[in-house]
Amino acid sequence: MTALTIVDDDASATPPSTGVEGARVGTDASKTHLFGMRGPDLVAHFGALGVECSEAEARRILGRLLSEGHESLEGMKRPVRKGVREALQQSTRHAPLTIAEVVRDDVDGFEKFLLRLDDGALVEAVKIPLEKPGHFTVCVSSQVGCAMGCVFCATGRLGLSRHLQRFEIVGQVFAVRSTLQPGERITGVVFMGQGEPLHNYDEVIGAAAVLSDPCGGRIDARNISISTVGLVPQMHRYAMEGHKYRLVVSLHSTVAERRKSLLPIARQWSLEDVAGAIRALHQHSGDRVTVAFCLMSGVNTGVDEVEALQRLLGDVPLRINLIDVNDSRSVDDGGFRPPSPDELRGLLDALQALKQPVVRRYSGGKNTEAACGMLASRRIAEEAAVAPDDVA
Repeated sequence: MTALTIVDDDASATPPSTGVEGARVGTDASKTHLFGMRGPDLVAHFGALGVECSEAEARRILGRLLSEGHESLEGMKRPVRKGVREALQQSTRHAPLTIAEVVRDDVDGFEKFLLRLDDGALVEAVKIPLEKPGHFTVCVSSQVGCAMGCVFCATGRLGLSRHLQRFEIVGQVFAVRSTLQPGERITGVVFMGQGEPLHNYDEVIGAAAVLSDPCGGRIDARNISISTVGLVPQMHRYAMEGHKYRLVVSLHSTVAERRKSLLPIARQWSLEDVAGAIRALHQHSGDRVTVAFCLMSGVNTGVDEVEALQRLLGDVPLRINLIDVNDSRSVDDGGFRPPSPDELRGLLDALQALKQPVVRRYSGGKNTEAACGMLASRRIAEEAAVAPDDVA
């Protein structure tokens, strides 16, 4: 049975008081949001205001408000100076994102969060239970909608409204964290929700840095995965910068014309371009590169895909992730279906010849519109249906 919980359905509601030293902050969107900051960022912020703040003080502030999730600095064992506290109160905020709706799949425990941003935009995050009890990964969005237009993706059908700022990305993880029970932990983050992460490169990398910071999310960088459908220049930049996060390249097909039919971006950068960027990732990191396929019955599950993958990247150490498509549309409406057991068995048998590790990813939340964009699409349609007619 699917449980639906409406947490806050009022887009105009005033955010709760979450101020520093008892002040109301977070109601002024012009203030700098702490969720997007690391220690040096906060030091620089204060410096621009003419306020001296040591990096140790900045780390204590962020550790208290971000890592530990306190609402104020009151009760700190090592308080920061009065001038720093006053500047913090006057110029920053750390208001949480508004949780508009939570949908839980009682079959697998996946929880889908619909989050409303300051401007009323909606994004989604998913809390994913791991095998270790009490440990979770959070799937986050990087954009409101998406410009990539992948034909099997609900977010792609929304189009792109805007990029998310890093505090809005980090805020998704902290919103999910606020619902955990004592002893539960978030130990991983995947950038595989709404949006193409590398299309919003700087904010995504900045958010990952905050999430992996000891004074931020305290998540091991190796447990942060960033997905891309193949933005080649950004992939090369990522390789050159040497990040410790895992970049997952969503190929979906290694047959050129088929990939173009599924991913419009494939008309801009060819499979050979993407393969060159994958080789660069391997050369700079020395690690296997993860490539992903969203499996669709009758589309990309044939032996021709394996043969094409061998020709394209047979010389590169890979990790091959397979996940079933999650599409709420009917086939008559253009929807895709997961592979049949026979299709899947044939594909897995063919992949064995590559002698590369294959990971079968679980497609969770099938009963709760847990694929990217489904929940937001439904809510947008509902709100449009009840909106009053425009007055001439």
